[in-house]
Amino acid sequence: MASSGIAYPDRFYAAAAYAGFGAGAPSTAAISRFQNDVALLLYGLHQQATVGPCNVPKPRAWSPVEQSKWTSWHGLGSMPSAEAMRLFVKILEEEDPGWYSRIPEFINPQPVVDIEMHKPKEEPDIVPALTNGTGTSSIPEPKTISENGSSVETQDKVVILEGLSTVSAHEEWTALSVSGQRPKPRYEHGATVLQDKMYIFGGNHNGRYLSDLQVLDLKSLTWSKIDAKLQAGTSDSAITAQVSPCAGHSLISCGNKFFSVAGHTKDPSDSITVKEFDPHTCTWSIVKTYGKPPVSRGGQSVTLVGTTLVVFGGEDAKRCLLNDLHILDLETMTWDDVDAIGTPPAPRSDHVAACHADRYLLIFGGGSHATCFNDLHVLDLQTMEWSRPKQQGPIPSPRAGHAGATVGENWYIVGGGNNKSGVSETLVLNMSTLAWSVVSTVEGRVPLASEGMTLLYSNYSGEDYLISFGGYNGRYSNEVYALKLSVKLDLQSSTKDQPTSDSTSRVLEPEVEISQDGKIREIAMDNADSKNRNDEANEQLLAALKAEKDELEATLNREGLQTVQLKEEITEAEARNAELTKELQAVRGQLAAEQSRCFKLEVDVAELRQKLQSLDALEREVELLRRQKAASEQEQAALDAKQKKQAGSGGVWGWLVGTPPDDDDSESS
Repeated sequence: MASSGIAYPDRFYAAAAYAGFGAGAPSTAAISRFQNDVALLLYGLHQQATVGPCNVPKPRAWSPVEQSKWTSWHGLGSMPSAEAMRLFVKILEEEDPGWYSRIPEFINPQPVVDIEMHKPKEEPDIVPALTNGTGTSSIPEPKTISENGSSVETQDKVVILEGLSTVSAHEEWTALSVSGQRPKPRYEHGATVLQDKMYIFGGNHNGRYLSDLQVLDLKSLTWSKIDAKLQAGTSDSAITAQVSPCAGHSLISCGNKFFSVAGHTKDPSDSITVKEFDPHTCTWSIVKTYGKPPVSRGGQSVTLVGTTLVVFGGEDAKRCLLNDLHILDLETMTWDDVDAIGTPPAPRSDHVAACHADRYLLIFGGGSHATCFNDLHVLDLQTMEWSRPKQQGPIPSPRAGHAGATVGENWYIVGGGNNKSGVSETLVLNMSTLAWSVVSTVEGRVPLASEGMTLLYSNYSGEDYLISFGGYNGRYSNEVYALKLSVKLDLQSSTKDQPTSDSTSRVLEPEVEISQDGKIREIAMDNADSKNRNDEANEQLLAALKAEKDELEATLNREGLQTVQLKEEITEAEARNAELTKELQAVRGQLAAEQSRCFKLEVDVAELRQKLQSLDALEREVELLRRQKAASEQEQAALDAKQKKQAGSGGVWGWLVGTPPDDDDSESS
């Protein structure tokens, strides 16, 4: 965000003193000035910035106030002191945007004028009159913008305003004096121009989403609020309801209506919501779409290309950054999920996009959670291929939250920031040559150096104008600024960095330009000057082509060396592959031999099993024979015993008959 006045850390100490955290301030000063949650957060940040991380013990339970203060401080962890100072000032600015102007000891009594806005021709001695209903009104002249946001009052003179025609100076931003009830200051709103009217819808103010629809009549420069309702259901059974507040959406005019696409809401849906507003009936309606709609998001870019809307990037409801691409056909209301080739932009939000020649989609800038971008990407919508072309001229600094508008081949970029300061210059990119140039620069903390502002193009009474509204640079803005474009700038941007031809050496007609002091000057160009410029341009072009040729040759040499290295690596890889193939074949042979040996072993095992079974049968037969033998031996023993017994019983008779006794018998006797 943009900053002004004294630098850190003095700015922090001034904010702390104003908020009631200075030396000698009562402990209840901050609590009485802010809500409890804000006061506790400021206390924690003040302690983190001045003391450091919390390392004191938690207070006792009977002191709930001290416990809450300790919890707020302890919850900041190891946040650096500088970051705590910055957050302290930012929260104070959100709660009390005018705090800085109410500290006299830190402000120069004489306001520093940043830019002197163009003052329309003063008509003295004209009595102020009320609006007469014809589009003209007597309104105090535009005020001079100062750094602290206050205005430098001049004499009580009046001027006659006739819409955007009051802006007479070219390439200078002018603060418009408007009538009617101004809209609430905001940023991240949607804006579009339709039939000489600028419509403003939604936005963010102090962290709260808005849902109002405001319109500025560019003819009378009068604000008015539209009491718009949301029509739900069919036309026969329509039900009116309130439109949901949203921020980070896009307003796109098409025909006599305009669409509101996507945006952050308090209760986000799963997919993008498309609403259509009819200025004749002053009603919103939800558009029924077909196909697969993109996930809901905010901070995306929506670009009208013919009869289609091209949606890129953004941030979903879970704060995940996106870089997807979707196209909505407005004739069939069908979504198409596009898979483009090439390297797309990194995921981002708060970028800008434009279409050139109904074929090329340009994406510039934006931011992630950690950084901002200044890259330029181009998508060919016919081949669906991303590219990142070479830019000419002064390359813009990284930024996010900026706004853009196209006028012919020119793409104007205003505002944005890089998390440290706001961007002060107004840039223009010629989309044919991709050459950047600076249109104007503002100084100090003015609404034009803001994030979340809108920039629109309007052709009024034959003149081209850029109109900006809103934004945030530490303060929320509801100011309207206009910049009148000149034909001279268009001619310069269209011929810059292009080869000149014989037609450019012709004598240009004198061009009349009105300067700030009201004087008229003539711009004439003769043949000699034109020829000199053409020669210089040709020399510059040749030098650029030669440098590009040298660069291409160097690139080719590097590519050739890389090719040789790759060929050597491929040769080595093929040799290693051949060796590995041989080893693999050898391993396969060993494996086959092992498989054959295993098969033989299996056969042997089967044979042994059969032999074992045969041995079991033999053992059973042997056992049976042993038993038979034992039984036979027992029978034989019994028979022998019986015979011996019979022989012993007939011994006397044997003696008588003369039978000699056995040797055993004689020995026993």
